[in-house]
Amino acid sequence: MTYAKFWLAALSLVAALPVLAADEPVYVPVAKGSVTFNKQIAPIVFENCSTCHRPGEVAPFTLQSYKDVKKHAKLIARVTGDRSMPPWKADEGKEKFHDARRLSAQEIGLIQQWANDGAPEGKAADLPPAPKFASGWQSGTPDLVVEPSESYTLGAEGEDIYRCFVVPSSFAEDRWVSAMEVRPGNRAVVHHVIVYLDTSGQARKKDAADAGPGYTSFGGPGFTPVGTLGGWAPGNLPRRLPQGVGSRLPKGADIVLQVHYHRSGKEEIDRSKIGLYFCEGPVDKELRILPLAPLILSIPPGEKNHEVKASFPSPIDATVLSIAPHMHLLARDMTVWATLPDGTRKDLVRVPDWDFNWQTTYTFKEPVKIPAGSMISLVAHYDNSTDNPRNPSNPPRLTGWGEETRDEMCIAFFGFTIDAEHLAKPADK
Repeated sequence: MTYAKFWLAALSLVAALPVLAADEPVYVPVAKGSVTFNKQIAPIVFENCSTCHRPGEVAPFTLQSYKDVKKHAKLIARVTGDRSMPPWKADEGKEKFHDARRLSAQEIGLIQQWANDGAPEGKAADLPPAPKFASGWQSGTPDLVVEPSESYTLGAEGEDIYRCFVVPSSFAEDRWVSAMEVRPGNRAVVHHVIVYLDTSGQARKKDAADAGPGYTSFGGPGFTPVGTLGGWAPGNLPRRLPQGVGSRLPKGADIVLQVHYHRSGKEEIDRSKIGLYFCEGPVDKELRILPLAPLILSIPPGEKNHEVKASFPSPIDATVLSIAPHMHLLARDMTVWATLPDGTRKDLVRVPDWDFNWQTTYTFKEPVKIPAGSMISLVAHYDNSTDNPRNPSNPPRLTGWGEETRDEMCIAFFGFTIDAEHLAKPADK
């Protein structure tokens, strides 16, 4: 082997190694052929991949059987090794967040060895039952189904589009929502959905001024919402709020479904809808949303590692249930943490490799207590250079806040409750 070939082989080996956190143990290979699909690989695939890789879902092929997975064994080894799949962008995984799809070093190593050993099937007795998925609403029959009054036709060619559809709720009193489930009408083109609430009438005006169903609005919905019911992206699972906690749906509010469409190369029709599940029993605490963001966002052209910071002192004792980071195409990473009054740092979430196409709400398994006097902080970095293949501007331009995808944002949305709030109890007189 020549010197050049040796280094090419070494670089190929390094590139194939899994991307691990600093504290993750290195996988130690076992005897060749002892890692089989039925015993070690099927449980990993069924739990982390089959949710999206099944008929009618967003993934381009199914992963529900040995035949399915063997066909893509080398590809699966590569994309799990570099952590591009499963699409879970946070450093932390199942030990911290609900519905996490982050594979451990052991799981990645097993997949690597299995693929390198020729993807053996193994003993039939070792195969666990295949996962069963609900054919309709995953959370059962909704209390209310919300959908646009007519379908939307998406053209074959062009850039992605964000279309907002306004649906009146028509409730005479406030309602409390425990969960929301999104059912994309056409999974081939629906990238993600965010549901906003409007009591100002601005969304209706925008709808009336735009021809066809709904109106186009990149980034945000084009008005200041009074709240949100959450969102959906491929792989996101509906989850009810803890007992006694609810999201307020104000009386008379318009429900605005913002759908991000990416084109398929042919004309497509979509009519996505959402199912609402109302709270059972008394609601003691309202789920509130706090956006933490810098006052100024200005990213100079050519900057490869532009840093942005924001912080907010908590004036109350609060409990954080979830965090949803949000940035656009120039973003590289975001870290969010809280510094407690005694100086202790409590890490909340870190997304080290930002991807605009995979944005997630991270829901804590154990809600995080934030005492009054804590400082909640974020730091994010942006690459506004020509080296960033996702940069939408060529040449790069000064980029700041804006609704369009080519603009930027820097927000961490906190879903929280106020510890002292007790809606189910009468106020002290």
